[in-house]
Amino acid sequence: MKKSLLLFGILGVLIIIACSNIKADEKNKNAEKVIVENTATALKPAKELSESFKKYWYAGNAEITSYQLEQARYGEIREGKAVLIYVTEDFLSKEQVKADYQNKENIAVLKLNATKKFNTGIYPYSIMQSTFYPVADNQHAIKISSSMQEWCGHVYAQLNNRKKFDIMSHSYFQGEADQNFSLVKDILENELWAKIRIDPNNLPQGDLKIIPSLEYSRLKHKEIKAYSAKATLQKNTTSNVYTINYPELDRSISITFTSSFPYEIEGWTETFKSGFGANAQELTTKATKLKSIKSAYWGKNSNKDEVLRQELGL
Repeated sequence: MKKSLLLFGILGVLIIIACSNIKADEKNKNAEKVIVENTATALKPAKELSESFKKYWYAGNAEITSYQLEQARYGEIREGKAVLIYVTEDFLSKEQVKADYQNKENIAVLKLNATKKFNTGIYPYSIMQSTFYPVADNQHAIKISSSMQEWCGHVYAQLNNRKKFDIMSHSYFQGEADQNFSLVKDILENELWAKIRIDPNNLPQGDLKIIPSLEYSRLKHKEIKAYSAKATLQKNTTSNVYTINYPELDRSISITFTSSFPYEIEGWTETFKSGFGANAQELTTKATKLKSIKSAYWGKNSNKDEVLRQELGL
């Protein structure tokens, strides 16, 4: 009798485990379905990565480049520093965050963290934009976020690539606070900085609709949407220049990068009207390369590692 009860008990446990596994499989299938619906609709063929790309970007290091910054703000040029941090990582397509573990469902992305620091009189500005762009170079950026802090307050915006571009924006300014909306999928200026590093020959050119960088939209209090633009790529012997003109915004941005792999960003200029009302004048923001290093910076967090900041001129 006791043996029969024991057998029934074991059988019951096995049935429960089996049912749990079935439910887990169903969840995985549902998750995969969401992934397909969100990010894999009508994708172009994935770009085949070259051996030089793999050797450079999958060596366990990030590329960190510092720039001398001349930033137009409030009708004057401000001195500061900019840093571009490029690194490859695994990305979860459903949750749209960095993956803790490797998995065949992960999306390989080239991440760009772009930072700026400068002062306006007594108070400082700190800006950071993060772009997660598939190394397959066959769809839009999966996610873009932007934050800005200064003594008057801080603002944050985030774009998620799902069935449409879902955008969340928070600001301390009247008329900009707590927005949630969606846009059709047009070219993103933020993602073009990653496309340059993967395949600049694939950069979009001609008359286009482009969503300006989240940084620009917040600094200039412009509606986050696609604007008419014209993009050109000028090829030279040692460096190329990619330029985007936005007639409606009276703005242009030119990015200079080396003409051969790994297509390093040498600097950029951005021209727009800066100041208030009738006193606003056309000024040009300029970033000039200082130093570039390869480093697994996430592990360089001791006081002794500050020497690397000195090497970067920061």
